[in-house]
Amino acid sequence: MGKIEIDGSFGEGGGQILRTALSLSLLTGKAFRIYNLRAKREKPGLRPQHLIAVKSALKISGSSAEGAEIGSRELNFYPSQAKPGTYRIDIGTAGSTTLVFQTLLPVLLNLKQESILEIKGGTHNPKSPSFDFIQASFLPLLHLLGIKVEAELASYGFYPRGGGEVRFKTKPWRNPGIALNLSHPAQWQGPEAQILLAGLEAHIAERERDELIARLGIDQNQVEIKFLPSDQGPGNVIILKYFSENRVTLFTGYGEKGKRAERVAQELAREGKNFSRSQAQLDPYLADQVLIYLAMGAGGEFSTSYLSSHFHTNLKIISEFLKIKSEIISKAPNLHLVKIIK
Repeated sequence: MGKIEIDGSFGEGGGQILRTALSLSLLTGKAFRIYNLRAKREKPGLRPQHLIAVKSALKISGSSAEGAEIGSRELNFYPSQAKPGTYRIDIGTAGSTTLVFQTLLPVLLNLKQESILEIKGGTHNPKSPSFDFIQASFLPLLHLLGIKVEAELASYGFYPRGGGEVRFKTKPWRNPGIALNLSHPAQWQGPEAQILLAGLEAHIAERERDELIARLGIDQNQVEIKFLPSDQGPGNVIILKYFSENRVTLFTGYGEKGKRAERVAQELAREGKNFSRSQAQLDPYLADQVLIYLAMGAGGEFSTSYLSSHFHTNLKIISEFLKIKSEIISKAPNLHLVKIIK
């Protein structure tokens, strides 16, 4: 069987191409070569957060790889059977624990016994799913497909310090024959917000709270400020939640040095309001992340507010490993129906 050839500069040209390829290679037993790795990025090639995904894939299996080093623009991966077990992974930096988890999850679900992942690193990182997103939004969505995963946050890890710890227990996917059906209009209620603050002055959270109240028309009791131990910081995160039919959609905003607290809250409020008005079932992040599970299982359909470059890139990489058909119907500028057909 020949290797699957993947152009790493395709589409959004980021690390998601590599992570999806690793997941599906272990799942299908198909080797791959990825070239032009992260060619469109300011620092092309493998960075530490991408290399840890490769090393984690190697750790849970007997696989081998060529080109698994910092700066490498080409990787050859030769998969071998993954094994259930308890795996401890220390990223060593503030690299995203949740992206490592999402790389390994499809593989672990396909095993006959449960596994435990204990990962140290960043739990709330810009440009990656926060732990709260995984726990409140991503895993409950997968539960609709019959997927059961337990998630626990032991300690927070903010960028650039890291040092957080998360724990996941995965169980075998016993019934992959459930198709997703989330195409009807969603009536999102809320929102509610939580502001995390560690090692920073309290007025930052207070200003964010006041801005959220003004922008979203909510009461003060709908915004919780959670002060964390200063040694877990510095860190500032806003978590915004909307609710519909026992599901939660969650948006995350991150404080940055030199960025006003009011602006962080404004941008997040705008993102949440725009999504809730669309009546879409899945936000753009979930729309991207659920694709692999629909391709592994019985397919299905859902509505989303936006089709990102990540979405299109992920769909292309999945189709290199699995036989699927897809259909996309744009019903409005902010409402799209996606069908994955098995």
